[in-house]
Amino acid sequence: MRKNWIKNFNALATTENRELALQIVEAGYEAINTESAIFNFVKLENNILKIQNENFPLNNFKKIKIIGFGKSSGAATLALEKILGDRIAQGIVISSKKVDCQYIETYAGTHPQPSETNAKVGQKIYEMVKNSTEEDLIIVLVSGGGSALLCYPESEFSQGVRLYDEFLKCGQSRIQLNTVWKHLSLFKGGGLAKIAYPATVLGLIFSDLPGNHFENVASGATYFDKSTIADAQKIITENNLGKFDLLETPKEEKYFEKVHNFIVVSNETAITAMAKKTEELGLQTKIVSTELYDTVEKVAEKMFSAGENNSVALAAGEPSLEVKDKNGKGGRNLHLGLEALKTQPIGEDSVFISFASDGIDNSDSAGAIVDQNTLEKAQKLSLNPADYLNRFDSFSFFEKTGDLLSTGSTGANVSDLMILLTKK
Repeated sequence: MRKNWIKNFNALATTENRELALQIVEAGYEAINTESAIFNFVKLENNILKIQNENFPLNNFKKIKIIGFGKSSGAATLALEKILGDRIAQGIVISSKKVDCQYIETYAGTHPQPSETNAKVGQKIYEMVKNSTEEDLIIVLVSGGGSALLCYPESEFSQGVRLYDEFLKCGQSRIQLNTVWKHLSLFKGGGLAKIAYPATVLGLIFSDLPGNHFENVASGATYFDKSTIADAQKIITENNLGKFDLLETPKEEKYFEKVHNFIVVSNETAITAMAKKTEELGLQTKIVSTELYDTVEKVAEKMFSAGENNSVALAAGEPSLEVKDKNGKGGRNLHLGLEALKTQPIGEDSVFISFASDGIDNSDSAGAIVDQNTLEKAQKLSLNPADYLNRFDSFSFFEKTGDLLSTGSTGANVSDLMILLTKK
């Protein structure tokens, strides 16, 4: 295991229970390590590419092309290039940061909002894919953040910025956001599969969505989309999002006959590893849910109602948060931690952590660790959790108490993860 994902592990591990909780968090991060996941999932033996239980003889193809988009795609690209090497004919990948590859062009794009840069890279991908033949093998690395990063045509860029801003105000789930986004794009909602037809397409999915909604990861560029323009328009109307020029997603089954999608990691991967670590530490595990979309207030209530002595409650999801003040700093996890501190019974034997799997909770922190020590430090500093919650400035609160988790970008993204450890 890497030592440590949490850079300030020792500074935060000031009690036995804090150290135990942080060890469980570390196990979650290790399980979703993108490079390790690719090496474990993709094998090359005797010029046969083996993915899960399927074999793809590379002699059947004249060209191998790589496409990647999303927060994990940079790290995944580096690993895949080590496996395939000079067998790769072409490749274009856009992630949150540029990585150095020998055979694949890589770009740094913007997230969570698309940009003109994203649209220009999207055009490059379109040009590379549109003339593919049945003798081409196209490997697509798909991960969270891809909805913003994979952007084409240019009209999607301008509409996508507006869509994201409006959705942030209404606090609806990302599945609804992605349903609309699919109908602004030539790539999303199976559009990439149509453009690549009749090539063989292998989608390697790093899911950042709670539950098994894999067709919505990065708005489902390699999946058949059941939603329609009417579905997208209904969401737009019900949430007063404004006017958008919508496109229909491909509905012809033939475009998906040679598409193979594989789930490399999901939040269940992290939760399973965290549960295993919990048991190794001699504690009992209670999995609350891997599909939490409730408000942060309801999530805090669910987590603490599951707390029992000598046990660890685990959960994953994407709590909904309607941001009314953009002047503050911090994301869902920090806000959830502060909400728990304000409304839930933080006993001397409890430690609560909500953290972003990508290490970036709308700030340079992954989340915060919350316990009785946090409460005591806040009282000494005369910090009022309600004031910081109202300003949506949870980062500043935990910065003052010294309870921020620092990981930096992890190169992974499987939704938010939560842990409540109780041990006397």
